[in-house]
Amino acid sequence: QVQLVESGGGLVQAGGSLRLSCAVSGRNFGINVMGWYRQAPGKERELIATITGGGITNYADSVKGRFTISGDNAKKTVNLQMNNLNPEDTAVYFCNVVRFGRAYWGQGTQVTVSS
Repeated sequence: QVQLVESGGGLVQAGGSLRLSCAVSGRNFGINVMGWYRQAPGKERELIATITGGGITNYADSVKGRFTISGDNAKKTVNLQMNNLNPEDTAVYFCNVVRFGRAYWGQGTQVTVSS
């Protein structure tokens, strides 16, 4: 099994920054892709950013230039630096990894941006 634990969510004013972290434990070898998703109330879960084992990153258009994903394959962590936050970024943020074709999810961490 693979366990993911997110941290770093909270309440921030518009224009502020937060850094989310995700620690991957258990059978954390063979992970191909690590990423972050979010789900706002009444909306579907959406992809925010991913990073491959080779360091290739991908971002949703809505966060390009504001969010930065980073991963440490040795420490099995994946982080999301979020800058210039706006109220539309309010959501529960989920860490995700893909291992041998199977997706694993964290429990989620709430990010609330006030105007």
